[in-house]
Amino acid sequence: MKITKDLTIPKLFYEKAGKYGKGRVAMREKQFGIWQPITWHDYFENVKYLTLGLIRLGLEEGDKVAMIGDNRPEGLWAEIATLCARGVGVWLFRDCLIDEVKYIIDHSDTKFLFGEGQEEVDKAISVLNECPKLEKIIWDDPKGMRDYNQDYLISLKDVQSLGRELDQQQPELFEKMINKGHGDEVALLFYTSGTTSLPKGALLSHNNMLTMGQHLMAVDPCVETDDYASYLPFAWIGEQMMSISCGLQVGYTINFPEEPETAEENIREIGPHVMFAPPRMYEQMTRTVQVKYLDATWIKRKFYELSTKIGYLVADLKFQKKRIPWYWAFLRWLAYISVQKKIKDHLGLSRVRNAYTGGAAMGPDHFRFFHALGVNLKQIYGQTEVAGISVVHRSGDIKFDTVGHPIPETEIKITEDGEILTRSPSVFLGYYKNPEATKETLKDGWLYSGDKGFIDDEGHLVVFDRTKDVFILRDGRPFSPQYLETRLKFSPYVRDSWVIGDKREYITAVICIDYSVVGKWADEKKINYTSYQELSQMPEVYNLVEVQIRQANRDLPEAARVVKFINLYKEFDADDDELTRTRKLRRGFVEKRYQDIIEALYINDDNVHIDTTIKYEDGRQAHIVTDLHIRKVEE
Repeated sequence: MKITKDLTIPKLFYEKAGKYGKGRVAMREKQFGIWQPITWHDYFENVKYLTLGLIRLGLEEGDKVAMIGDNRPEGLWAEIATLCARGVGVWLFRDCLIDEVKYIIDHSDTKFLFGEGQEEVDKAISVLNECPKLEKIIWDDPKGMRDYNQDYLISLKDVQSLGRELDQQQPELFEKMINKGHGDEVALLFYTSGTTSLPKGALLSHNNMLTMGQHLMAVDPCVETDDYASYLPFAWIGEQMMSISCGLQVGYTINFPEEPETAEENIREIGPHVMFAPPRMYEQMTRTVQVKYLDATWIKRKFYELSTKIGYLVADLKFQKKRIPWYWAFLRWLAYISVQKKIKDHLGLSRVRNAYTGGAAMGPDHFRFFHALGVNLKQIYGQTEVAGISVVHRSGDIKFDTVGHPIPETEIKITEDGEILTRSPSVFLGYYKNPEATKETLKDGWLYSGDKGFIDDEGHLVVFDRTKDVFILRDGRPFSPQYLETRLKFSPYVRDSWVIGDKREYITAVICIDYSVVGKWADEKKINYTSYQELSQMPEVYNLVEVQIRQANRDLPEAARVVKFINLYKEFDADDDELTRTRKLRRGFVEKRYQDIIEALYINDDNVHIDTTIKYEDGRQAHIVTDLHIRKVEE
């Protein structure tokens, strides 16, 4: 379908629903262990009556409607219905804390809020008095809602009932509202992750979203018989890109897991044809395989080691665009049949044609690992302000230290000081209520990304890092801490890493161990411990971490190698503001929080004393008093 300025997301939805009707499944949701199909006709009916119900409640053109909850059909219905009613959709992460919910609801001038169930409704009720524009809270999961009878609460089904009444009075209204729309109108208000400051609201038009999907599909076409698993938060632009921008244009089936905790298992059942996930998801998959390897019998480990060696060799030949000799191709087939097919199936990647990763840098070790398994993993580059992506690898032309070539109708150029600029039909309209930030980011039609990078001899874009995060090593060379952090996380024992060393004498690292993996290892070694804090400080655990640091140091110039490290007494947590909701490290915040640790790493002390309080997700607090050991990495 040709994307014109007149086309909107509701118009595309209307066209697809009319084309497929009852004959095709639009989405599935797993409930009580059974996959429940929803046809395009059912999808259309639910959206239609929800749209008319919102209008009946008083939604007017340009009003903001917020959504919060798990990935589920009702969430997608709410978003499409909002757009059909000519409103603007605003998604929040389900695990947002009260202050975050209040800020976004108030700043966006949200009029109606869709909350999945009791937890989300409670959050909305707690900020209601501080958000004067918020009028109605709509819920769809009745569990725990029996005694909630406030007049500003209404169920999704009741909203749809209002819509049916309005449809009987004005049967032409729904189609009339859809035909009113224009591609340049605002569709979504997306809040950035806020790594350094309060989140900014990016205004994205229908045309922004649809052109981005069209251009990605021009590079890697999908077909209507494909399956896609929707499990990443709708508040992340990457999920919107696949479910809306691409999903509506192609018409493939969207599959919703039963619960976030069952996502990996449900993905294995579906076997999606296309997959998009941030690096953390692929890092977890890698860790899963590594842990299985550690637990396997001797003969299984040997088979895995041999098949992996063959996979790496063939993958490297492909990276170098060299011909694969017939005997290596045969060995690769044997490795796939005997070992790798089972691993791919276990990870839910057995049918994946194209797998994408973006949102943060992925280390070369993880990238090579998946290509050795035969997974066509591609790095993408983009941001919320460009409706998803602007650059992606092409099949057969993948370099793991780059992010590939621009998608069609997208221009990339580099400023004199190395900043990446983008120009395309998908570049956003500006920031909501923030003209100063809009002026800084949008200049002469170009989007100033704030990222440093360059274009190599083959036309691939190399993204170095966020401009503000780039280190200057002691020898004066620039260095990306993300590159080293991702290499450290290739160990199954390392959950998170934070590299420090801008304009300092040497590089240091703060490590968060993976409690479940290291705990299991300690149990097998008969090492006694009672908590994360105690386990992290054991000398044997420091030995484990040091091995990975030495491996990461091996290929680096001397000035970029980790000299000292410390194991933190806890994992980094988004609820503690140490990570964004998309799991990116908030460097400025952790530098202030752990200033004592940073200072200790750059003096001759062997320990640093910690006296602090940490908050758990359920509201409990714990007072931590301990000494953390500092270790120098042996050459």
